[in-house]
Amino acid sequence: MRKIFAALLITWPLASCQTADETLTTSSTPVAVTGASAGAIAGDMASRLVEQIGPAGTTTIKMDKDASEYAAALEAALKGWGYTVIVGGKVGKDQKPVEVVWSIDSFDGQVLARLSTPSIALGRAYTATAAGATRASPLSIMQSN
Repeated sequence: MRKIFAALLITWPLASCQTADETLTTSSTPVAVTGASAGAIAGDMASRLVEQIGPAGTTTIKMDKDASEYAAALEAALKGWGYTVIVGGKVGKDQKPVEVVWSIDSFDGQVLARLSTPSIALGRAYTATAAGATRASPLSIMQSN
């Protein structure tokens, strides 16, 4: 009985540190980023992503099809860095593209941008204006193995 009580006493504080799944719970709101803001945020996030995923000549990027201005700006920015970008299409059997997903949310008057691959997630806050967007936070880089 003493051993069971000791085991419960040790594991009880750890149980509160676990989450049921890997989703984030936030009070952010999806937002449509357009025009110069979309281009500025996509350009900055793409430049940071290419530092992490490898050379353009050997890496193909796959993204889901999306009709938003931000998706188009992100695709153009990645192509500008020399990457082959497959959008919503089929991938050949010999290709192993890096799948990139993105999100844009609004929180406390700022735009929160995130780019993720299976091994890395980048995030940054921006202040969007009619003339573009400026960085409002340092770049957050999360790596997984």
